Amino acid sequence: MKKRNILSLLGLLFASYAIYLIYTFYIDNNDNIKSIYLVPKDAVYIIESQKPIDNWNTISKSDIWKHLNTNTYFNNLTESLNKLDTIFKQDESIFKRFGDREILISAHIYAPRKYDFFYVIDLQKIAKLNVLKNHLNTITTDNFKVSKRKYHEHQITEVYDIKTHETLYISFLQNQMILSYVHTLVEASIDQYLEPEIGRHLDFIEVNKEVGYNDMFRLYFQYEYLDDFIKVFSNDSGYLEKTLSSSLEFSGFSFDLDDNTITANGVTNFNDKASVYLKALKKSGTSTRNISEVAPKQTALYLSFSFSSFNEFYNNFESIQKENPEQFKSYIEGIEKVENFLKIDLKEHFISWIDDEIALLQLHSTVSQSKKDVAIILKTNDNKKAKQNLDFILEQIRKRSPVKFKEVNYKGYPINFMSIKGFFKILIGNLFKEIDKPYYTIIENYVIFSNHPNTLKSIINSYTNKETLENFEAYKDFNNAFDSKCSVFAYINSPNLYNSAYNFVDTKAKKQLKKNKDYFICFPQIGIQLTPEKSFFESKIVIDYEDPDIVKTKYAFADTKSPSKTNNPPPLIEITEESLNEETIFNIPEIFPTDLTAKEFIKTHTNGNVKFSVELKDGLKHGDYKEYYKNGKLKISGKYSKDTQNGAWRVYNFDGDLVFKKRF
Repeated sequence: MKKRNILSLLGLLFASYAIYLIYTFYIDNNDNIKSIYLVPKDAVYIIESQKPIDNWNTISKSDIWKHLNTNTYFNNLTESLNKLDTIFKQDESIFKRFGDREILISAHIYAPRKYDFFYVIDLQKIAKLNVLKNHLNTITTDNFKVSKRKYHEHQITEVYDIKTHETLYISFLQNQMILSYVHTLVEASIDQYLEPEIGRHLDFIEVNKEVGYNDMFRLYFQYEYLDDFIKVFSNDSGYLEKTLSSSLEFSGFSFDLDDNTITANGVTNFNDKASVYLKALKKSGTSTRNISEVAPKQTALYLSFSFSSFNEFYNNFESIQKENPEQFKSYIEGIEKVENFLKIDLKEHFISWIDDEIALLQLHSTVSQSKKDVAIILKTNDNKKAKQNLDFILEQIRKRSPVKFKEVNYKGYPINFMSIKGFFKILIGNLFKEIDKPYYTIIENYVIFSNHPNTLKSIINSYTNKETLENFEAYKDFNNAFDSKCSVFAYINSPNLYNSAYNFVDTKAKKQLKKNKDYFICFPQIGIQLTPEKSFFESKIVIDYEDPDIVKTKYAFADTKSPSKTNNPPPLIEITEESLNEETIFNIPEIFPTDLTAKEFIKTHTNGNVKFSVELKDGLKHGDYKEYYKNGKLKISGKYSKDTQNGAWRVYNFDGDLVFKKRF
């Protein structure tokens, strides 16, 4: 009888437990909370995956991650994930049980110039069994020490790693496990447990809805904290970054890894304080990109804005500015000041001939010594009309300006000087404020402006040599990954950007840049596209990966010295009549003065002594030319007339003796 009672009791217990499990796993859904609700509000970006272990294994085996994992920043992320795995590997089944659950990883600036990661793991139904909580209580190895404390009535478990002296902070909120190596992030999550921020933000909800759950991962950017994140890696953010952080709310992407290309598709929305450019672009349609026809192969950044027509964009640009009366008043006053001073109509003489694309270029120039090698390119709807109206503006400037500058012809392309201070800033705002008192030239259907004439010469050289983006096979293949029409397109060539930066930063920055070179140039081409759709921009990012050793065979780098410079320099040989070559000594290399209004151009040796000096007229060599040895003694003398050698030219040796004489 007792036996029968015991069996009945056991049967009842098993039946009760079965009912409990059925209720727990299939019926009771009332107390689950979304993972996003627990992410602290100041997340810069969030990575989300439904199958983190499987997807992480795929990524970790890729060439991209194997290379990036040797970098400190990316290695920090990997180490954090590996530490989690190590803690739970005492009972591997535990970690596997939530391996295919949703996981969110977010990045946060928790102190000035310091960032770290926060993790949310959806345990779903197994959270009700307290398996993980109980498991943490059993960690008693020599590697970890476990302690507990209360924070706002929620328990935080602290797992101290004796070897690394780091503490992992873990807490459980309903079905979610939250953890971080920064205790303030876990506490911030608990603080907003009942009043979540990001997950209830209407702009995030809009983006999240459009992104869905396709592909391996979802990636969300929150632009409000972009400036702080950039300052972790650099001293300051630029105007473009500040514009993005103040104008945009969220971007969301679903992305996949295909061989050595990362492709992300998603959407971006903006706020009421958005840049006038973005608001105007949103309302101005799209067009195809064509400025790649004249953009040099050495382009580091090609930022294209396109629209149905520039006239439509400009009308929208003005209309939106009216929403801010004070700003619009300042804008109108600036326009009227230019128009009244020069007696011109900007809409008639300038805006009327601009077509459907304008672009900002940053170059790694082959001839310029400018710190900011930047150009603005305007596509024209009629290049004859553009030239006629620009000539009229120039004539008005000449009448009212003390600067006298004649047109300079370079390889068949005229270069002129538009001496109107802040012209582009007045016309279309701060994004183009770097172009101040520009030089310009016209190539086919494009008018190109730059502060520095050598930037224009570099662009002309590339065009005449057919070394443009349009003739660059790598760019053409890469560009095919994007829609032919959009509003905003940004193309970044990392090797060229590296060279552009390396040439002009200080010694300390050079060392840091060179140290991380392989992680910079391994993504040689990066593209971003925005296309207006409903209340947001459809967004696309494509990133190409290539082994940095292969990239180095395709580009010349500013930090790579030639063998003759890396070895000991050859002994100085006194130049005599026998060592000078009469056939080549009078072939003076082309010069690139940075100011075409200057009266003289001087270049120095590394020891500070003058290397050569030449008189100029309208940017052309005109007058005396003198070249010197490093010790300061005269080497060559002669005269130029309108950029052509003229009269008697002489060459001297170290002793000052005349060696050669030639008449031109």
